[in-house]
Amino acid sequence: MMTTQIFPSLLAADFARLADEAAVVADVADWLHVDVMDAHFVPNLTIGLPVVSALLKYATLPLDCHLMISDPDRWAPDYARAGAQNVTIHAEAATAPVRTLRSIRAAGARAGLAINPATPVEPYGDLLPEIDMLLVMTIEPGFGGQPFLDVTLPKIARARELIARHGGEVWLQVDGGVSEETIGRCAEAGADVFVAGTAVFGAQDPAAAVRHLRSTADAASRLPSAGHGRQ
Repeated sequence: MMTTQIFPSLLAADFARLADEAAVVADVADWLHVDVMDAHFVPNLTIGLPVVSALLKYATLPLDCHLMISDPDRWAPDYARAGAQNVTIHAEAATAPVRTLRSIRAAGARAGLAINPATPVEPYGDLLPEIDMLLVMTIEPGFGGQPFLDVTLPKIARARELIARHGGEVWLQVDGGVSEETIGRCAEAGADVFVAGTAVFGAQDPAAAVRHLRSTADAASRLPSAGHGRQ
């Protein structure tokens, strides 16, 4: 069954205080989203495996590692072996996606596949049995704080249709520009997992921001909530 899930993105957090920032949303969020960027696949450079490994020692929420890197086939299984509970690779970067997705699962993690705004979702319908989550990027990947791209909404709806036809338990995640103003449209289109960075860690009260995002998505989607922090 689909449930609304909120994944705060640490890209918008204070990198010098990642464990503290993670703790602020620990009781209200579902997972933590970690953006790994290599300055090759995307123009930005963020954090890599050593920081993720360190964060895993302190974070009480599972980590969702989004690899925006040019060689995910080489690196993705290492994130799973380190303890990340979900590892997402980009369809545009992987040269052997099926093998890599299976390696992620074999290492004990959920496997995710991400597609950029200009990448059509239909060619990847046959890969749904190989994944646990499909990520539709709602901005061009690389930097936080970008405005949401409404042009991606029809693709979210098509992705939901593909997942429904597949019949498996595949989460549909959106990432980029997700805020109080845009999360409802994403939920209406069929997304059930929402990555929010600036809307959470840029807020005066990040925990309250997570609760409000969840309630807004619930109202728009009429989906049952995962239930964290809704008291």
